[in-house]
Amino acid sequence: MSESRESPLFMPAIFIGGLVFGLGLAISGMARPEVVLDFLQFDDFGLLFVMGGAAVVTGVTFFVATTGLNRAPLTGTEYTRRVKEFDRNVVLGGAIFGVGWGISGICPGAAYASVGIGNYPIFWAIAGMFLGAYIQGAVRTRLSEN
Repeated sequence: MSESRESPLFMPAIFIGGLVFGLGLAISGMARPEVVLDFLQFDDFGLLFVMGGAAVVTGVTFFVATTGLNRAPLTGTEYTRRVKEFDRNVVLGGAIFGVGWGISGICPGAAYASVGIGNYPIFWAIAGMFLGAYIQGAVRTRLSEN
């Protein structure tokens, strides 16, 4: 593994990325659970265009960055591919995530942005996300010890 030469701009870039992400979610209306629930009920396909547009921009950015640069500008690390196997955990986790998304009407990124537009009851969903992740981590740790 190569040595990391993290730029002092790394953390500010992460903050600005989050700021832009939250702003985009708020402007597009995707930080509002009722909009997301309308999408999940096939009443409003705006989320599809927001996600599709974001995927295209991200894909182009990653393609340009990984072909034009040999190292990440802010961390100095090599660009590498992380290959994730399509296994039972991916399917199970995706199904559970989908149920949680459908019940709460919001996905994790949009939940945090939703706080920014004054949706304070969403803190219950955020607390549930943290608790669910904690439980999964505890179970995984216990199973790996056996």
